[in-house]
Amino acid sequence: MSTQPPERPRRNFYGRFKGKTLKPSQKTYLSEDLAALSPGAVDWDSNPDRTPIDLDALFGGKPVWLEVGFGGGEHLVHQAQRNPDIGIIGAEPFINGVAMLLGKIRRAKVSNLAVHPGDVRDLFDVLPDASISRAFLLYPDPWPKKRHHRRRFVTPEHLEPLARVLKPGAIFRVATDIPDYVRQTLEEVPRAGFEWLAEGPEDWRKPWDDWISTRYEQKALREGRTPHYLTFRRNG
Repeated sequence: MSTQPPERPRRNFYGRFKGKTLKPSQKTYLSEDLAALSPGAVDWDSNPDRTPIDLDALFGGKPVWLEVGFGGGEHLVHQAQRNPDIGIIGAEPFINGVAMLLGKIRRAKVSNLAVHPGDVRDLFDVLPDASISRAFLLYPDPWPKKRHHRRRFVTPEHLEPLARVLKPGAIFRVATDIPDYVRQTLEEVPRAGFEWLAEGPEDWRKPWDDWISTRYEQKALREGRTPHYLTFRRNG
């Protein structure tokens, strides 16, 4: 008896997929490098049964980290260089950012990265339960208007599958310069099964020891906004 594949969920996407015209070199990176860096069959057309990704085959049994929305990729490459014994997956739907990352990967010559150029919710579908050791959400789209707050990542639609794929005790880092995003993060993330690890103000005012300031953070500092560094641990 045949088994019907899961029904494709209806998911609205509100961000940008593409910005200004790509440079010829960036088009080359996309055509030559992106397919080889795929974490596996993530999109619904190629994997309608939602077969989980074999992370051991992808990274040779290394612990796996995940960065959600890697922007231009500087933090992703930085962590890959610092942690060659870790495999890291980056998810980013904005193709200009993906192209920027691919150029950085070429220059840095790192080989412990995988790239999903799309919605992280599709990636969550095919990540095994309790398979990710650390996750990063760094300067996500703030969606500043109140009626758009439901579009933020720190909502149950995203946090519940994130909690599912994280191992018990895994660390989840969030960096943002938007005070209201901090408020929503501190309300929603613990509800999804996380503990905020701050013991005092310095724990959210001071960046992590292995931090590299991204171009988004530099813009925030130039414009007088204060970064916040929030660290959570997955309950288990």
